[in-house]
This record gives sequence, structure tokens and C-alpha cells, in this order.
Amino acid sequence: MGALAVTVTTIDVWMFVAIGVLLVILTFLALAEMSLSRMTVQRAEALREEGRRQADRLVRLTSDPTKWVNPLLLTVNILQTVQATLTGIVAGRLFGAPGVAVGVVLNVIVFFVLAEAVPKTYAILYSVRGALLTAPLVSVLSAFWPLRLASRGLIGITNVIVKGKGLEQGPFINEQEFLGMVEAAAKDSVIEHEERELIESVIEFGDTLVREVMVPRPDVVTIGEDFTIARALDVVAEQQLSRLPVLHSTDDGDDVLGIVYAKDLLLADRAGRGAESITGVMRTVHVIPETKPVNELMREMQRNKFHLAVVADEYGEFNGIVSLEDCLEELVGEIIDEHDFDEVDPLRDLPSGDKLVSGAMSLDDVRERLDVIIADEEHETIGGHVFGTLGRAPHIGDVVDAGTWRFVVEELDGRRIHTLRAIRLPDPEPALTGDDAE
Repeated sequence: MGALAVTVTTIDVWMFVAIGVLLVILTFLALAEMSLSRMTVQRAEALREEGRRQADRLVRLTSDPTKWVNPLLLTVNILQTVQATLTGIVAGRLFGAPGVAVGVVLNVIVFFVLAEAVPKTYAILYSVRGALLTAPLVSVLSAFWPLRLASRGLIGITNVIVKGKGLEQGPFINEQEFLGMVEAAAKDSVIEHEERELIESVIEFGDTLVREVMVPRPDVVTIGEDFTIARALDVVAEQQLSRLPVLHSTDDGDDVLGIVYAKDLLLADRAGRGAESITGVMRTVHVIPETKPVNELMREMQRNKFHLAVVADEYGEFNGIVSLEDCLEELVGEIIDEHDFDEVDPLRDLPSGDKLVSGAMSLDDVRERLDVIIADEEHETIGGHVFGTLGRAPHIGDVVDAGTWRFVVEELDGRRIHTLRAIRLPDPEPALTGDDAE
């Protein structure tokens, strides 16, 4: 291969020129593909407001990416095929069979570096500049009807092969992939840590059920139907609550008759009606199942203008209450008002290094704050998890291990676990190998 197999002809020269032109075009198209894929409609509109040239075209392209993506990719595929073919022909004519192999290797190296890596790296670093620069060419390609028709036909064939009837929707990513992208963006400081937490809360919000955020029945402050307005007002003042469920107690259990508002009680008491029954100011209560999604409940609260609902279990029994604030806290975290300053943290550090954990603390919060894996989809609280794991009524001193933590029952309220002690277990020692044993 030391000498040319044949004399270089004019046709060979033109083929070299064509290969060089194709290299330039493919470089430009690679820049366009990466730059435009990183551009959003909002960003393009902001550029138009700034008066940037080609911003109008950019807005049209980003508004409907399907109109340019397929024609662009088809053009790239055609040009790469033509370029590779020309390279093989020229190498074979000038250097014979061994030259074809060498030409292919050089072609891959040159085109990967110049037509893939360089333009796409530039597009990542300067996506706005690259998008504005390539918008005119991409607009022309997307408007060229033969390309659009051909790409649409090929995509149709692909959809039929893959699914049988074609895809009803375009490409998408699942929830876990999206959360992974959010996590990566936070690590790269593209978004703030608080923004990452809010995005994750919004995604998880759609899967959250009322029973996960409600105040359970044992923690609900209620009043009986025989209460007077003045007596109910004393409970409001003592507990610092704005709404109280009214119960009708029978041998079969408790039934929620309605709800009284603190402002109604105050107005009635100021009017001299303190000795009257609360039934005169009682309002209708909204009863919802514990399996109702929280996002649906919030929309219902907005639509029907109520802030508190009674939660019933699958048998229709009173199981707890849920407020608008409980729903919002699932999104933005704990909301502390002027009456909550004395609330105790459900997880407190002890001088010994152990931790005291409220039995009512949610499993999600325990997992996050103790960095522990607890595989339990049946219970909502750590107390419920320990109770369920024991499989019997708990006793003081009962122990349940989870990951690197040991939970010890410290305090009971009847059969309900009130407080647990969390003790970190020592890391397991690595097993000895044969060499170590010797």
C-alpha cells in the first residue's frame, strides 16, 4: 500500500471535495441536534423578548419538536451513508482492498471527532448560541415536504413493527428516570437542594393517600353532642384548635355528627347563647374514605370550600381527620404557626447517642432522618411497623431490628406504642478470608 493503485482522477478529487462538504454539513447538523434538544419553549421565548436574531424561528421549532427531529435525523442518516459510501469507493480505487479497511477506520475516527464529539460538546457548553446559529437550516429542513413525508412514513413503519398499531404518544420517561434527572441536576448545582425536595414532593404527591397524612383517631380532639357552646369554647381555648368534630357515642361505636367552628362558638357566646347546645351551631361534615388520593381531596376542598374532612375506614368507621394544612405539608413540609412553637420533635437525640422516636412518626420520615431501609407498605407509622412486626400486643422492652437500627419499645398508651428508643447497631465485621485466617 506504499503507492497508489491507480492515478488520481478528476472524479476522485470531486469525491474528496464531496466528503469534505458532507463532513461540514454533518458537523452543523450534530450541533443543531444537540443545541435544539437542550432548548425549551420558555427559554426561546425569553430570547425573543430580548430581541435576539432567529429567536422567532427558535420558538416555532421548540413549540413542536416532532416537526424537526425526524427530518433532521433522517437527513443525518442519509448523509452519513453517502459519505461512508464515497469514502469506501475512493479508498478502494486508490489503494485497493487494504485501503478500504484503512479508509473505514480513518473515517470513523475523523467523523466521530469532528462531526460528533466536537459539535455536541460545543452545543452543551453554548446551547443558546448553537440553537440560534442552526435554527435557519433546521427550519428549512423541517419545511421540506419530501423529508417530512419520508420520515413520517418510516416512523409509521417502525411503530407498526414495535407495537402493532403505532404509538399513541411520543417518547416519554418514567417517574424514576425523571427523579434521577432531578437528583443529578441537584448534584451538579443546576437546581437548589430545596427545589429538588419540592419537585420530589410534587411527584410523590400524586401517589399519596389520605391515610398517610391524616391525624389518626386516637390523636383527634373531639366533643360530645351534649356539650354546650361555652363548654366547647373552653376546649377550643385549651387545645388552641379552630375546628372540632362532634361525636355521637353509641354501644356500636362513635359516629361523627358534624363539626363546630371556633368563630361560630365565639359569636354565639358573645350573643349570650353560651348555655345552649352546640347542635345549634354545628355544620355539616365531609366524610371521605382513607384510600382517597390527597391530590383529589385538595381539588375537592378548593371546589367545595371546606378545610377539614372526617376520614372513614373501609367499614365506614371514624378513623381520623384530615385538614387542608395536612395536605399542604405533604408538599412543602411542616408548617409551624404561632400556636405550634411548643411542639416536640418526633425524633430527639439523647446524650447516650440513642434517639427517642415518637410511635406516630411516619415511616417515610424515619427512613429519611435515620437513613434506614424499612420495607413495609402496610403501615404508615414506625409504631405501626413495630406492632405489625411483633405480631402481638407490644410490651415495654420489645425489640425490632431494621437495617442498622434497633427499635426498643419505651412507652405504651394502652396497646398503642407511644415512644421508641432507636439504637444504632455496630456495623457487621467483614468475613475473614483464607489468607486473613492464617
